[in-house]
Parts: sequence; C-alpha cells; structure tokens
Amino acid sequence: MGIGGSIFLIALGAIFAFAVEAELGWLNLSVVGWVLMFAGVAGLIVTLYFWNSRRRPVAPVREERVIAEHPVPVQEDRVVEEYREVRRPGPPY
Repeated sequence: MGIGGSIFLIALGAIFAFAVEAELGWLNLSVVGWVLMFAGVAGLIVTLYFWNSRRRPVAPVREERVIAEHPVPVQEDRVVEEYREVRRPGPPY
C-alpha cells in the first residue's frame, strides 16, 4: 500500500467514524471507521519505513584519497623551439 492508499483509508475511516450516523443492526460503522483509520496509519508507517530503508546505501561508501606525486627533477634548463611551415593547398595536378 502506498502513501495515497494509506491517506485514503484514514480519510474514509474518519468519515465512517465521525460523519456517518447510520444504524445497521449487525454492523457498527463507527468501529469500521476506527479500524480503517488504524489500517491506514499502519500502512503509512510501513510505507515510510520501507522508503527510508531504500535510501540507505547498501555498500559502505569509500573515501578517495589523492596522493601527491613527487615532482620529476629538471635535468637541463634548455628551451625547445618548434618551427612549422604551413602551406595552403595548391591547385590539383
């Protein structure tokens, strides 16, 4: 039963318990209303319990640690220059 069904049972039970004043020889509608309200509250509690248990992580959460790497020592202080020659494509031969 979901939250909507539980609230429906609580509302229907409240209507039977407090608003309806019909007399049936073998059935007391006030008692039926209280039973429906109790069933609705029990269903709401069970639904919320299962929703809460579903949100918990199943596996433990791992912490990731970043370990700083040691810098590579510089062996030479030299500058490398790059030369590129870019030509536009000429007419096809």
